[in-house]
Amino acid sequence: MTNIKKISENKYELEREGNMKVPGIVYASEKILNDIKNDKTLEQVKNVACLPGILKASIALSDAHQGYGFCIGGVAAFDIDKGVVSPGGVGYDINCSVRLLKTNLTKQDFMKKQKEIVNALYKKIPSGVGRGSPFNMKKDELKKVLEGGARYLVEKGYGKKEDYLHMEEEGFIKGADASKVSDRAKSRGIGQLGTIGAGNHFLEIQYVQDIYNKEVAEVFGLKKDQIVIMIHCGSRGLGHQVASDYIKLMEKEYGFKDLPDRELINAPIKSKLGKDYLSAMAAAANFAFANKQLITHWVREVFREFFPKSEINVLYDVCHNIAKMEEHSINGEKKLVCIHRKGATRSFGKGRNEIPQDYRKVGQPVLIPGSMGTASYVLVGTKKAEEETFGSTVHGAGRVKSRSSAIRELKGEKIKENLNKAGIEIQAGSWKSLAEEAPEVYKDIDEVVRVVDELGISKKVARLKPLGVVKG
Repeated sequence: MTNIKKISENKYELEREGNMKVPGIVYASEKILNDIKNDKTLEQVKNVACLPGILKASIALSDAHQGYGFCIGGVAAFDIDKGVVSPGGVGYDINCSVRLLKTNLTKQDFMKKQKEIVNALYKKIPSGVGRGSPFNMKKDELKKVLEGGARYLVEKGYGKKEDYLHMEEEGFIKGADASKVSDRAKSRGIGQLGTIGAGNHFLEIQYVQDIYNKEVAEVFGLKKDQIVIMIHCGSRGLGHQVASDYIKLMEKEYGFKDLPDRELINAPIKSKLGKDYLSAMAAAANFAFANKQLITHWVREVFREFFPKSEINVLYDVCHNIAKMEEHSINGEKKLVCIHRKGATRSFGKGRNEIPQDYRKVGQPVLIPGSMGTASYVLVGTKKAEEETFGSTVHGAGRVKSRSSAIRELKGEKIKENLNKAGIEIQAGSWKSLAEEAPEVYKDIDEVVRVVDELGISKKVARLKPLGVVKG
């Protein structure tokens, strides 16, 4: 693209042209930018810049790749009165997100029972396409989950108060309305609470390999060789159906006139349909919080079987695919805006009220999962992110190969063999799922994290390495 120019190290601008209301800003190294140019990511950044009410810039982060409507790794803020909400700016897997659990166990403790624990987790926690949950609930209880999120499950005895106090939005998003979720979406979700699903979702036992910031690590409760457990999953079929339902409703109501891409179908934030979508989206997000809460409960049960004195606490739970009302500085003035984070993570600096009290003096924990078998990271949010990216940073490595090409080129059996040789025990639902999510199909997570750390939009705290993986 001829109109992209380097502004500073790791920062590029797509200059305004045509119907763009704001410029596009891409945060990437030269190496990553070359990967980004291989698909339609930059075109999608430009298209988002054409939407009504967009503020400051259409942003792509260093894990960016082509998605539905918005690129994955995309961020945009919209004026509440003049702007729109777009399901393509949230994604089909509403609140696809990551939770990190910290334990009182060491790598040495875990390795004595490595295979047995991974097998027990695989048996206990359902994973894979369409795999149902042993957790049964009726429609009236589903309503409470959709409106109460993780907090409702804790009140039911599936956890403790400290769990939801250490989550984004304290484990539930206000304004959720179960009546705005279709019966079809509810029927898809009612049997899936406590399940991982497929795709890039996983449960991973990791150890803290490196500490980069001792002060922040101590506040987060992390130390070298400590066992931690990362859960990456979302709102399952319920969230997918909510997205599908409202995309169709918006298409019917508003059509595609003046849209740069039909996948960017949207509704004005203050319209009835816009408000209904935000209420349904919040309900699906709450389902995702509750989903990880039930998985957390089962993880605790499994670990107690092997280590009766094990203690497992929530470090943090952070959203990926979400639209939220947040206060940000726009042209020097504090303003409530609607932030779309599509495959992006909130990264607030110290002092913000939205951060759990325990972490407020250092900043919000930022959880960046790697691809299967590679490192993951804990970072901390910054004031620089609030100034640059509406308090946002990357959510993972970002794909460089499609699932279909991965299946053609890679063999699941070989990937499992390589992981075992690296000391990683893995249980997966199929060889196909291993091929689709092999490390080779993703960007280099170390490079992606290096970029955001150098930019200062999130700063490295700890590097985590996997010892056991459960996938669908």
